[in-house]
This record gives sequence, structure tokens and C-alpha cells, in this order.
Amino acid sequence: VSANNWGRYLVTVKDLNSGHITSQTAFFDWPAWAGKSPKGNEGATLLMFNTDKQEYKINEPIQVKIPSSAGGRALITIENGSKVISTKWVNTEAGHTNISIPATDEMLPNAYISIAMIQPHGKWNNDLPLRLYGVQNINVSDESKKLEPEILSANVWQPNQKVNVKVSEKNGKAMTYTLAIVDEGLLDITRFKTPNPYNTFYAREALGIKTWDVYDQVIGGFSKGLRRILSIGGDGSGNKDGGNKANRFKPMVKFIGPFELAKNTSKSHDINIPNYIGSVRVMVVAGHQLAYGAADKAIPVRKPLMVLGTLPRVVSVGEEVELPVTVFAMEKHIKNANIKITTDNHFTALTNTSSQVQFTAIGDKVVPFKFKVNTTTGIAKVKIQVSGHGESAEDIIEIDVRQPNEKQTKTEELILSANKGSSLNYQPLGIQGSNQSFLELSTLPPINLGSRVNYLIEYPHGCIEQTTSPIFAQLQLKSILDLNPNQLKATEANIKAGINRLKSFQTMSGGLSYWPGDNQATDWGTNYAYHFLLEAQANGYSIPSGLLESIKKYQQQRATVWVGSETNYNDDVTQAYRLYTMALAGKTDLSAMNRLKAYKRISQQAKWRLAAAYAIAGQKSVAANLIASISTTVNPYVDAYYTYGDNYRDAAMILEALVQMGDKTKSATLAKEVSKNLSTDTYLSTQSTAYSIVAISKYYALVGKSEGINVDLKFANKTISLNSTKSILSYAIENSNVANTIELKNKSNGTVYVKMIRRGVPALGNEQAYNNTINCSVTYKDINGSPIAIETLKQGTSFYAEVSITNAPRNAFLSQLALSQIFPAGWEITSGRIDDAALNKKYATPSYMDVRDDRVYQYFDMTSGSTKVFAVKLQAAYRGKFYLPATKVECMYDNTVSAATKGKWVSVVSY
Repeated sequence: VSANNWGRYLVTVKDLNSGHITSQTAFFDWPAWAGKSPKGNEGATLLMFNTDKQEYKINEPIQVKIPSSAGGRALITIENGSKVISTKWVNTEAGHTNISIPATDEMLPNAYISIAMIQPHGKWNNDLPLRLYGVQNINVSDESKKLEPEILSANVWQPNQKVNVKVSEKNGKAMTYTLAIVDEGLLDITRFKTPNPYNTFYAREALGIKTWDVYDQVIGGFSKGLRRILSIGGDGSGNKDGGNKANRFKPMVKFIGPFELAKNTSKSHDINIPNYIGSVRVMVVAGHQLAYGAADKAIPVRKPLMVLGTLPRVVSVGEEVELPVTVFAMEKHIKNANIKITTDNHFTALTNTSSQVQFTAIGDKVVPFKFKVNTTTGIAKVKIQVSGHGESAEDIIEIDVRQPNEKQTKTEELILSANKGSSLNYQPLGIQGSNQSFLELSTLPPINLGSRVNYLIEYPHGCIEQTTSPIFAQLQLKSILDLNPNQLKATEANIKAGINRLKSFQTMSGGLSYWPGDNQATDWGTNYAYHFLLEAQANGYSIPSGLLESIKKYQQQRATVWVGSETNYNDDVTQAYRLYTMALAGKTDLSAMNRLKAYKRISQQAKWRLAAAYAIAGQKSVAANLIASISTTVNPYVDAYYTYGDNYRDAAMILEALVQMGDKTKSATLAKEVSKNLSTDTYLSTQSTAYSIVAISKYYALVGKSEGINVDLKFANKTISLNSTKSILSYAIENSNVANTIELKNKSNGTVYVKMIRRGVPALGNEQAYNNTINCSVTYKDINGSPIAIETLKQGTSFYAEVSITNAPRNAFLSQLALSQIFPAGWEITSGRIDDAALNKKYATPSYMDVRDDRVYQYFDMTSGSTKVFAVKLQAAYRGKFYLPATKVECMYDNTVSAATKGKWVSVVSY
């Protein structure tokens, strides 16, 4: 080892083939260790040289100083990430050899000086190795590639006012730029730094040149103990620094541009600042002809008099909540201020809505106000105004008023014969404000479309199947139902959002996982989502680039290796559905289809699905032979693990297969059964619901257009004509919170089936506790693990909600269980995941967790006779009287497995 600086050095030797360090020598002092080799690795050839500085400008000379002996030769190469820029040989001198190299634009943004030095062969005037090699990075900059934007604006801004921002370039250069103004608090969440394109486009590059040496030609100059070792330097490039609801928290974000700035000019921008208090960062990012730059400026936003109100993220009907209003006096002349609160019909004041505060110095005062939440749900607005000494300020809070209980649905049916009339007695369901009612008119047996689609859309959980089901059903709506422009827009928005969400389920294999972020793909979930994506694409929806292609490859690979399973009794159905999607995608695998057809244990359901695949592939005779002797009836069953299906889902799939084969006779009989399942109160899982709607829509397309719907509706002294050329018409009843009589008159020559669907939320406290198949109980404990009463908690109290769930020994293995916990508005979820190591051992870990503002969903499986305890950490944050909804656990695909506690009222009081 050769070095020219005093100090301490650590020598390591790495095997270049394996990447492993073969030996490591402890720190040694230089020059006491000079000329020696690491024990067992004689002949290490590291050359240490230096330059006069670390960064150079274009055309500036780079001065290199090499420790050397006289009579040797050194090969100097300048290299970068992709090529050798220049080479030269120099003769070495005694002591040191100085070399001057001009910095060129080819060296931008950095280059590497590589030196291979050969000492005179056969001479022993020093004990350094014959061959020495070293490499060192140099940074090169070009001032013409740098832009220096400047921001000129007032040092303090005020909310609700227009401010001026002036942008220029320090040296008068032309540039194109964008301007952003963002809340510093938002930026701090991710430690966001103002982006500077110069640092990216002119970032340091790794050395891209490989270097070999010619030991074989000079080996005689070494002692017989030499081993062939080559040491190559690195550049350190791997080193990195260590990361329709109420619009409650409106972000302070403004982004405008791009703008062009000519040479030696400036540009002004007037920006409207909303009702915001805090600090913003003004950022300019610029570029022009390979030159880049950025600038930022922090500006506080405040007024002499300011106000801030604090409410929970949501509130529930019937609750009582305290609104603390903080008034800030930021200047000495503010001595008193008047406060006024204005609310809409969602709140009733329990105290005066105005007050006055006095100040003796700069500071803040808190004034509490109390309100009761009325029974109307929706988005509430609270306006807080403060004024004094010629100054004024306001704070407007938007907050969701929720009804934590689930909606109930009731239906009534009526048949209108040709040219006949009848009536229905309408009574609103649930508390006022939660009422929704629809009339569904159909020329075919009714399918309760409105209620079933609402169930899918409002279902709270979101695995791969539950993400696909609502958008799969909505994809069919416009083919069987007249949608008004608003309904059509909402449906398309939901489908597009669902398609984008499906991207988050894709795994490295190309298949889709059950939960976002899982590493393992679920075969049935992949089939189901792929089927939807193919039909969505056929209906004109854009599918994210690469998503379909990756799934297609996964399907082909899984279809090829499939051999059947001894444990998964639905594995043949999964393979049949996979082959169906491949045929639908135009990638029919007849070899795999024939292998499955010959499978000895092929089930009835698999035959129907495989027959549909043959039909799509154009081999309808093979499809007909395959199902010629089997029934369309499926015995009741539930599979909550492999395919998340049941006999209702399979009946819909068989109906779809009959439609694919064009069999109107058999499909008509089965369509009535599927319609009955949809139209009655029969429990259907999300997948069974969606697939039934898919199958019925395809059946309607098979039988062709109906005679149409022509019905007069009289309600609340108002007559409306309901007309449609399609098979189903849905009408939302106006004034659905008022009891009345609905009169209907069929003006067509065909029968019209009428279904009235009423929906509403029951009053709080009416729910009952129950345990079906499994048991569920909830206890609350303080941070020390001692039980506590939660009926009255002091503000600031931290505690845990423990849910214990038991599967009785007589029960079988339970899968796809969902635990739903909705918390009072006055409680805040401080941690959905328990981060204490000791508590983690005590509590169960769900397979997936979804933490939201006011609720936590956890998903898990349970073996027979087992008990699992889950915990969520909470804090009593807001004063008032709040409702604690029921805690529920259910199997997402089997309604016979469920349990729930009873809700109760709780209070949060002062410290």
C-alpha cells in the first residue's frame, strides 16, 4: 500500500467474483505500515493519490499528485459512467509526479481519474509492489448549466387576501418555471425538499468502466509468494440520506405554471390565499436549454387577530359535542374580541353562540361552546367569526354528520297487469334524513337491482373480490337500466376508481393478491378481477398499462402447470374459470381445456364453467356434450376460503354458461331462480350478488328487447310518466321522508313488475347483541392493563379496546372473518397497530388491517376451538356525549357466522 498522507487506515481485501471480504486488517498507522502487505494476501496493489481540490469548473486545470519513484510509467485514463474520455502515459519521477489535466464538458457532472502505475522492472529501490492501481472521483461543474431563480414577496401574508409573488433569475437568464405554494406542515410529513432538477440531471454518476491488469506479463518482478489480486476503487454512489365527504382539512396547496421568463425580466403573480393560518413554502422550479435550478422561501401567514375552532373528525346524530374556540391576539393593540358562532340545521346550540374575550398581552384565549347534533346526516358547516379593534377573522369547519348504525332495507312487490292500475302505501323507514326509497319497474321478474347495487357499493370491506364485485355489477347497469346523466357519471367514476385500485393488488408473479400489498396471488381473485377487466375493456374503459398483460402471463403459467388438488375441492372450478378468462381474452388453451375435461374428479360446477369456455372458443358442440347429462341445480354450500362462493354464485355462473351457448329455454328457467334470489331477502354475499347481476344482464341481452315500460306514477299530488325501452327502470321517490300513497297505472300491453325499496337507519340504541356460531366480547383497559369503565372518561385518557373472539371446539375452521370497530366521535385512534413488543405477544395479528378516521377493520382466520384477542389503542380527545356503536365480527361469505355487542352512550369530561 502506498499513501502520501499521515493517518490511520483500514485495509480490507474483497473477492471480486463472490463479492465476499476474504480478510480484514485492523487500523494501522501510516507510515509505520508502509510497504507491507496484509497477512495471507501478499501483493495488494492500492495506489493512493490526490488532487488539489474536489470540484472543478470547465477548462480549469486538474492538478494530480502521484507518489512515485523515478523511471516508472503511469497510464492516466479519464473515465465516466459509460466510456473512457481520454488516456495518456507519463513517466514517473522520484518522490512525486505532478500531472495537469484540463476539465472538459465531457467530464460533466463528474469523472474518474484512473491511474495504473508500473515501477521499473527488476529494480528494488523500494519495497512497494511492482504494480499499483488507484481511482478517484472528481466533480466538474458548468456555471452555464445552473439557474438561480429569485422569489420576491412580502415577509408576512394574511389569510383571505391576494398576495403578489415576483419571480426573476439572479443573473438575468431566460427560464421556464413552475410556482408552488404549499403548507409547510404538509411538506414536513414526508420531509419534502424543494426539488432542484440540476441535482438530478447532473447527479454524480457511478464508474461504468471495468479495468483489467496484465500480471501475467510482469509476474517475474514479484516474489514467489505473490497471489493474483486486483483491487478496484468505488465511487460511493449508493450512499443515501435516511422518508362525497366533508373536506374537513382543506390543504393549503397552490400550483401554477409553467411560465416563460425572457432574459433580464421578471414576472409577477397574484395569488389568492384562503382562510389559512400557518406557514407556507413558496417554491420555484426552473429549466432552460439543459440549465436547471430551484429556489424556495418560507412565509408565515397570519393576522393580528386569528381564530381556530376544534371539532372531532366526524360526529353522530344525537350526540353532544363541545367546540373549543381559540382566539389569538398577535399584536399589542388587540385588547378584546367578540366571537360569534353560526351553524346550519345539523346542530342545535346548548349554550350561547356568542361571547367576548379580553387580552392584557399578546397571547391566546380558549372559549368553549356546546352543541347537540340533530338527526339529519350529511355535511355540516360551522362558521366561527371573531372581530375587534378593526380586525376580523373567521374559521369555517366542514364535518361529516354520520349515522353509525347500518341501513335497513325493506321491499314490497306489486304486479301491474296490462293497462291496469294499483297503489302502494308508502311509509318512510328509519330516522329522518336517512330515508331513501326507490321504485323498480321491470318487464321481467324483478331483481331488486337498486337495493343489491347499494349493498355492494356501501359494503365496507375491500379485498380483491369485494373491490371487484361492486364495479362488475355497475358495469352491467347501462345495458339493462336507463341511467340519467348524474347516475351515468357516478357509475363511470366508480368503475374507473375500482380499476385503478386493482393495480394495488398485483404481485411480482403477475397475479392479484387477496389484500393490497400481499406477496402471494389468489387464483380465484385473479380470475374474477381479470374477468371484470376484460369486460371493462370491451366496454371502452382504459386499463392501466401492463396490468392485463401481466395477468395474462400469470393465467397461462398457472393453466399449464395445473394438475388438480387433493385438498382444495374447488380447485377444478378455479382452473375452469381461469380457462374461461383466457378464452375471453382470445388466448384459448385447448390443451389445458381438454386435460380438465378428462380429469377424473371434475365437478358439476367445473363442467359448466368449462362448457362456457368451449362456447366462447367457438366449440359449442363440445360444450353441449359436456353438460348434456348434468343438472342446473347446485346443492347448498359455502366456500369462504378458496373461491369465496356458494350455490347462489354457481347458479349465476351456470346461467351465464347457458347464455354463452344460446340456450334460451334452460336459461329462462334458471333466470327466474336467479331473479328470485335477488328480489327476495335471501342473503347473498358480495360475489354472489354481483355475479347474479352480471348473469341476469347477459340473459336480458340474449332474450332481446322487451315491450318497454310505460307507467304513470302519482305521488304527493304529482303525476310523473315513467318510460323506458329497456327491461328495468329505477325511479328515486321524491320527498322520501313523508308518508303518502303511491298510485301506479300500467299503460302498456305487457305485465310490469313493481318493487318498492325503502331504506333507512334505525335510531341509536335499538340494536341487540348476538352471537351466531362464534362469540365476541369487548373490554377496555388502561395503559397498565387494568380494566376501566368507559362510560365517563377524562379528556386525555389513553386506553385499549380489547376484542376477544372465540370459535367453539365444535365448529370447523373459519376463514375470511372481519372485525369491525367504529368508535365514538370523541375518541381518537392513536394506533391501529400495537407497537409495544410485549403487547404484540399478547394480542393477535390480523392478516390485514384497515385503519380509518373513526374505525378499524381487521381480517383473520380461526381454527376450531381457538380464541383471538385484538386490541386498538385509543385516546379520549374531545369533550362531549357520544355514541359507541356495536362491535361486530362476521364471516364475509357466510352470514350464519357473526356476532355483535350492543352500542352505548359514553362521555368525555374535563381533566
